Parts: sequence; C-alpha cells; structure tokens
Amino acid sequence: MANNKKLVILESDKKARLIGPWLGEDYVVAATGGHIVDLPKKGLAVDVDGGYEPDYEIVHGKKKLITELKKAARSADQILIATDPDREGEAIGYHIARQLGFGNGDDGRFLRVTFNEVTKDAVLEAIADPGDLDLARVDAQQARRVLDRLVGYGLSPLLWKKISPVDPISRVPLSAGRVQSVAVRLIVERERERRRFRASDYWDLSATLTKDGREFESRLITLGGKRVATGSDFDPETGELKSADAVVLLDEQAAGKEAARLEHVPHVVAAVERRQKPTNPQPPFKTTTLQKAANARLKLSPRQTMRVAQRLYEAGLITYLRTDSTELSQRAVAAVRKQIQSRYGADYLSPKPRTHATKTKGAQLAHEAIRPSGTEMKTASQLGLKGVDAALYDLIWKRTMASQMAAQIQQHVSVTIAADDAEFRSNGHTLEFAGYRRAYMEGAADPESALGERDVFLPDLEVGDEPVLRQLEPSGHTTRPPARYTQGAFPGILEEEGIGRPSTTATIISTMESRGYVRLDGQQLVPTFLAFAVTALLEEHFEDLVDVGFTSEMERGLDRIAEGRMDWREYIDGFYRGVDGFEGRLADRIEVIDPRTASTLIFDDMAMHVRIGRYGPFLEHGTEDDPIRVSLPEDLAPADLTAEFAERLIEQKEATNEELGADPETGQPVFRLVGRFGPFVQLGEQEEDGPKPKRASLPEGMTLEAVDLDTALSLLALPRDLGAHPETGKPVRAGIGRYGPYVVHEKDFRSLQAGEDVLTVDFDRAMALLSEPKRGRKTQTALRDLGPHPADGEPIRLFEGRYGPYVKHGKVNASLPKGAAPDDMTIEQAVVLLTERAEKMKSGAGGGRRGRRKK
Repeated sequence: MANNKKLVILESDKKARLIGPWLGEDYVVAATGGHIVDLPKKGLAVDVDGGYEPDYEIVHGKKKLITELKKAARSADQILIATDPDREGEAIGYHIARQLGFGNGDDGRFLRVTFNEVTKDAVLEAIADPGDLDLARVDAQQARRVLDRLVGYGLSPLLWKKISPVDPISRVPLSAGRVQSVAVRLIVERERERRRFRASDYWDLSATLTKDGREFESRLITLGGKRVATGSDFDPETGELKSADAVVLLDEQAAGKEAARLEHVPHVVAAVERRQKPTNPQPPFKTTTLQKAANARLKLSPRQTMRVAQRLYEAGLITYLRTDSTELSQRAVAAVRKQIQSRYGADYLSPKPRTHATKTKGAQLAHEAIRPSGTEMKTASQLGLKGVDAALYDLIWKRTMASQMAAQIQQHVSVTIAADDAEFRSNGHTLEFAGYRRAYMEGAADPESALGERDVFLPDLEVGDEPVLRQLEPSGHTTRPPARYTQGAFPGILEEEGIGRPSTTATIISTMESRGYVRLDGQQLVPTFLAFAVTALLEEHFEDLVDVGFTSEMERGLDRIAEGRMDWREYIDGFYRGVDGFEGRLADRIEVIDPRTASTLIFDDMAMHVRIGRYGPFLEHGTEDDPIRVSLPEDLAPADLTAEFAERLIEQKEATNEELGADPETGQPVFRLVGRFGPFVQLGEQEEDGPKPKRASLPEGMTLEAVDLDTALSLLALPRDLGAHPETGKPVRAGIGRYGPYVVHEKDFRSLQAGEDVLTVDFDRAMALLSEPKRGRKTQTALRDLGPHPADGEPIRLFEGRYGPYVKHGKVNASLPKGAAPDDMTIEQAVVLLTERAEKMKSGAGGGRRGRRKK
C-alpha cells in the first residue's frame, strides 16, 4: 500500500462495503467483525492483586485479521477508528488501536471517528472532523466487564454448591450476575405478588338505551348517593374492600334485585359534559421503546428486534440502534417537518418544533433517537424493503413523523343518566382533527375511514331527555392479579430503574431463559422455582446485589468513570475489598449457607415445601424419616401452585405410585410411578443426590394400573434380544425409543405397527419388518401458507411437526418459540425465525450433524 493513505477500521463488513466507495482511493476500509480481544470463557482472568487488570485474549479466528491490519497500518499515515459510537464500540476501537501500536509512542496517528447514521454526508463530516479515543469511556466499559466477571465468577460457584450445579431441566450451569440477578428478582417479585393476590368478585349493571333510533350503552356508577365498587376498590392481598363505607358492593343477588327495581323507573339525562381533548404524539423511539412496540405490533422478541434493526442500520437506513435518547438533531427535525408539510400539509405540523426530553434515570444521551437516516425520510415502500425489515422500518418512520406533528383533537362527551336513586354513565368520543395519527395511517387504502374506526358515537342527548330502556343486565367481574412482565416491555422496566444499558438489555432475557430462571408463556416472562430459590438465597446473603437502588447506583458510578470523574480501579476496589466488600462476604457466606435450606422453598399458605432436586422441582411432605415426594409439572408457574393443587398431586401419587415387589436378580424394589413426563417403572430407590435409578416409560396405550411386577421387569429389560441375524450373526433387538416401539439390527430400525407389542414381538416378525423397505416420510399438509419469502418469492408454510409447530422455506425449517401460538404467526415473524435458523446452519451451530475428525 502506498504511503499517505488512511486506514479506516469499522466493526461491520456491511458498513465497510457501503462506506468504502464514498471515501475514495485515499482510504483503505477494513472491518473487525466485532471484538478482537475478550476475557476468556474459563477462569476469573482478572488480577485482583494487580490493580484488577483484565487478562484479555485474542478472540478465536481473529489472529489472521490482526496480522492483516498491522500490515495495513504500517504504511498508513492515519488510522481512523470508526467503531460504533457507544462505550462498547469505544472499547473495541481501543483494543484494535492497542494491537496496532497505540500507547507505544506513536499515538498521533490514531484518531477516533463517530457517526450516528451510515449516510454519505454523515460519514464524510465525521471523517473530516476526527477526535481522540475517549479513554474514560474505555475505562467505564472495562470496569463493567471486570465487575460482571468478579460477581459472576464469585456467586455462580456458590449456587452450584448450595442449590444445584445446573438447571435441572436444561442442564445448563447456573449463573448469577450483577444485572441478571436483579432482573430475575424483579420477575420473581411480580410472581410473589401474584401468589399473595386474593381475587374478589363484584357486580354492576349495564343498561342498553335508545334515542332517535340509535342504541347506546350506559353503566351503573352510583347507588343511593354512593359509588358502586369496581376492581380498584379492593386490596389485592386481602381481597377485601379498602374502604367499605365509601362504596356500595353488589353481589349477584343484589345486582339482580336492583335490575328488577330500576327496569320500571324513568331514565332521565341529568347532565351532559362536552370537552375537547388534545393528545400529543409520543417521542421518537429509543432502544427500549422500539423493542416494546415491535413486540406488541410484530411479535418480535427484543433480540429479534435488535437483529433486524442492526441490518437496517448497517444498510444506512436508520440511525444508531442502541440509544437511551428520544431527541432528534436539528437537521433531522427540519427534514421531518419538511416531509410532513409535503405529505399532509402545514395544518399537520406542530406549531413549533417539538422537543422530547429524555426522562430515563441515568440516561447517557450520547446519541439521538432512532429514526430514518439522512434527510429524505423515504418510506419502506420507496426504499423497496420487504418482510420484517419493512415492518420494523415502517414503525420507526411513522413514529418519527408523528413526533413533529400537531396534536390529535377528540370531542369527548360524558352523559349522566338518573334512574330513581341510581346514576348511570355513558361516554363517547369522536375525532375532530387527526393530527399526528395521520402518519400512522400511511399506507392504508382509505386513511379517512381508518381514522374514524375508533370513534364511539352517542345520540344527541340533552338534559331532561328520556331515552328508552331496552335492557338492564347484571354483569359480574373478578379482580385480576398483577400482570406478569412481557419480554417486549421488560427492557423498558430495567431502563426505568436505571439497570443496564441499551446495549445490554436485549440480551438479559435470553440469558435468564437459557439459565433456567425464566420461561416464556406466549409473551409473558414466567419465573421458575429455581429462580425463586436463587433469588431467596441472594436476598438473604447478598441483598445489595439484588437491590434495584444499589444496582442503579453502580450504573451511575460507571457513568462517573465514563465522564472522567472517578478512577475505575478505585471504584472496583471499593466494591471488592472495601468496607463489607464482596470478597470477604463471599468467603463468609460459603461457610454459613446450608444447601438443604437454600434448595427449599417455604410458602406461607402451604404445609408442603418445594425442593430443587437434581431432576427438577418437587413437593416434599411428611416426616424426614418417611417423606412423600412428587415432581412438579414442568410448566407450572409458582403463582399457580396452591395448597389445593399440591394436595391433589400428593393424593394422585399415593393412589398410583406403588412398590410392585423385588427384582429377583438384584433384590431391589420395583416401582410404578407418575413423574413429570408421565407414567414409568423404576428399579431401586431414588436417593437424594444419588445416581438416577433405571427407568422405563410405558408404551402408548398401556395404563399404569395394568402394570404388574412381571410387566415392569420386562419393560426394564428393554431392549431385549430376539436372536442372531442369519447373515451377520449380530443381534436383532426390540425396544422403545423416542419415536415409539421398534426392532433394530445394526442401526437399521423399523417401527412396530399399530397393535404390535414390544414385549411379545418375536424374531420372525422382526425379520419380516427388517426385510421391508423403509417407509418414506409422509407428505405433510401445511397448516397454512404464510406468503412468499421477500428474498426469493418462494412460499413460507406453517406445519405441525413431531416436536411442535414450525415454519418452512425451501430446505430451512425453524421451530416456533415455546408458547407461540401458530394461529398468530405472521410472515414477518417467520422470516426472522428462518433467517436465524439459516445463520445457525451456516455457522455449524444449532444442532447440525458434525463429522468426526479423521485421525
């Protein structure tokens, strides 16, 4: 490479290919593909006695890249570090610079370039005005990594020793983390609230009236001068009224009597209130609000949203996606307002440019909000986007446009209707001016009709009018427990509490799920019993580490480091070895915590305890000498475990679980049991923390009651030898596998046909089956066609498979996430799932078959 060239280093290959032609022949553009060094996966890798210096290693596969960058750097007069404009990007850029000689007396060649959008104008402006690497931000990012490593590698082994080495279901090692554990506690605390909740019933009346031929609804609000009780009047933990004297509580009988009484009295309009209600638009998207909207509208998980947004950003279509700011640059505001006036007219502009101040606790405000890049503000269709990319871009475009538009104005009407000593209330509203809502109708076939769909019309009513009563119907209601957090909303909850940063919140949910602390039920985040046990241990022995306020304050400490107002080593030393430091507490607690206590959950409303065992959570009842244990269903949420449900499980086990006798060969007892996955037989006792006894599932159609000792021993003896194959001399066997009963010879399997018994099938029948050609897979009928794939127009279809529903495009199959309803699957969601699956197949991950290395 000739001298006087400039080397520009980015993270993304896509950005490098896009930016290269803009810069011309004087620049060489290279990409690192993310981090080039990182902490090793095993070991602490932090020198706690040497200033907490991290021991980084080169990321696997990056040595050749570093060699190539060093070669290019030797002949460059400037090295422009153009990694992403957040703290992580700053740290990545710093480590690249260190590998290329930064810090060795030649620092003048290294310059920092940041841009918030990948457009030609933004990139050229940034290149023309470079700065220096922000070492304070690098320190803050390094401090975060070191803190997380110290906490994780301190607490995780404690959990292994005191609760369980792995999640009993997924067999993934347990872990704890500085942010992860607080997030788990928030979800556990919400589930505790649901456990404490006591439902309450209340009734009211709904009247159907007419005026001038138009029917409308009215609801009972007062009776005898007192307000009629609604759900908000009840204490959620006791189920009792908060203030019984202030309201009238109707039950079914009382509501029926009132309906009968009020049917025969005049219903007269007593008051009419009309008012205009302006509603201002929401601010542009930041990371967490984009995740929430994409989850609600497109059913995308936060991680899927970030993956799609990353593609849009790298393609130069949106601004930087990891931000906690809701503000737009002046140039962006001007471009948006120009587009609004052009599309909708001056009446739809807000009187003056709107500013949307960020209210998030601890917001860094390093970037502007997420918006379409550049100044043209093109729509998804104008850009030629398809599928989920178009859907997410459309959300961002509409929210950005709306943020600078005039307020929506609605006419609200509230009508009070008197009937003897009762009052009813009717509410209506109509749209007078669409304002910002017009942007959300972009692309609709008939925007005006779509805008009016939400209107609730009332007849023209005045005081003294007597509408005709058509029906008076009692209606019952039951209060509901606090809603669980959803995966779309939860990153925003963390942000509101000052926990984590935009670059980390999307990964927290997947980490909690992979560690067995949370499972997804549709969009709800449901904590497991394991999460309850881990949270209880941390609350008792390391309360500050799961305290929202403490964790938020730690984030502010990292902010002070980033601002250059605090030394990162002093900050970490205060946490680790200061007064009541983490290192000392950890050593003390290891000796104090009793494993049995830590793995036992005690619920105040139940006599039975829940234990975390090697094979999952189970109920334990009775004495220590003669305990009764029964596994809990894998999909049981802690809030749904009641004393009544627990008693039924115990009764069911006592009724069906039975010792059948002794195995004549070993003398061990043989049991028939019901477990988490259905009925089975077992040889020997299951000792606590002992090896798993030999077990065998029952064939389909066999009931537990039909299993005697001989049958159980036969099942436990499977697979059984039927004889030697006449050609090879190798055994032919019969057994039960994951696909049902079979016969096999040297890995050549055939399924038994319906009605054939694996315990009685003989050698001749097995040979007959093995002589038949293998049956090909049945052609499956798609549940439905979702539509053409935006990349090639080939169909995407939805199927029901052996392991659940999945989508198919060409040769790529992708399972639906656990809890996802097939009926709700959209083509945009399917494209995301298929893209992720295809990427895993390319990388060799995700269950692909791997060949053995030749010796």
